[in-house]
Amino acid sequence: MNLLELHQQPGVYLVLAAFLMGAGIYGFLRRRTLIGMLISGEIIFAAASLNLMVMNRFFAPDPAVGQVFVLFIMGLAAAEVAIALSIIIAVYRNYRSIGSRELTGLKG
Repeated sequence: MNLLELHQQPGVYLVLAAFLMGAGIYGFLRRRTLIGMLISGEIIFAAASLNLMVMNRFFAPDPAVGQVFVLFIMGLAAAEVAIALSIIIAVYRNYRSIGSRELTGLKG
């Protein structure tokens, strides 16, 4: 197998998606700021999109289905970013910090 045939196997893409998922979960657990957690969540969405596209390209008979799912995930990601940034701005106005450790007053 040479390097030119490597993109014809789904395992390469699935390993990349698993790496993205692991990096996103690690970043989500280790980041202390809300912006870092938001970026890690977007990396997790990218891993899910890549998985859907791989399954669509290699295993599904209809090529449009996976692309529609990815567009749906991109719409969800955009809505998530808009809502999360508005919440982060509101938290910053009240607490003067976006660190997740300083938000103990939000416990209910």
